[in-house]
Amino acid sequence: MYLIELYKSVQGESSFAGEPCIFVRLAGCNLRCAWCDSEYTFTGGKPFTLDEIEAQVEALNCRLVEFTGGEPMLQAKELLPLMDRLLARGYTLMIETSGERPLADVPKAVHKIVDVKCPGAGSAANSFNMANLDALTKADEVKFVLSDRADYEFARAFIQKHDLFTKCGHILLSPAFQKTPSPVRTADNATLDPRVLVEWMMEDNLPARLSLQIHKFIWEPQKKGV
Repeated sequence: MYLIELYKSVQGESSFAGEPCIFVRLAGCNLRCAWCDSEYTFTGGKPFTLDEIEAQVEALNCRLVEFTGGEPMLQAKELLPLMDRLLARGYTLMIETSGERPLADVPKAVHKIVDVKCPGAGSAANSFNMANLDALTKADEVKFVLSDRADYEFARAFIQKHDLFTKCGHILLSPAFQKTPSPVRTADNATLDPRVLVEWMMEDNLPARLSLQIHKFIWEPQKKGV
């Protein structure tokens, strides 16, 4: 498998936010989201055997592991057996994925965080594989990264049309990140102010979860290994 980095930090998103977690960041991505914060994963990476990765995970002494990227499912041939090995050793596993690649073969015990791309993602919009709706379980979470009102309305319509609340455990609404403090943001900012998103959620009584990338408030937004 080709890895960009493997490290232990604090989970910054999802219902696991704030928990210590090992991140296994795989190389390669076939999408190009307009707001992507990990372009350094698009190419490169170093090859590791499954034994080598398992040994590195074991050495970090943490039972929660997330596979991320890039798009980890591009290496599904190697990733799925590694998941089976780690599950057999008692690890709790997560995968962060765009949902563009088939997810039916991901072990049911793995918590899938599936990022449905909104129009603001640019060329990556409408890339979600609709067959993956049938692969969701109550252990899974669906995330929408929002840049503006149009993205919010897209997410709201998608949630309602596909009855996501019955298919997954949590729905996450995440404003595309901007580190400028909220009080000095302006209406002209391209990035959605979380306060505005909360107002929309309250107006619509939308029982989703506001998801802020807390690791980006702790460290620099583009810092690796955190």
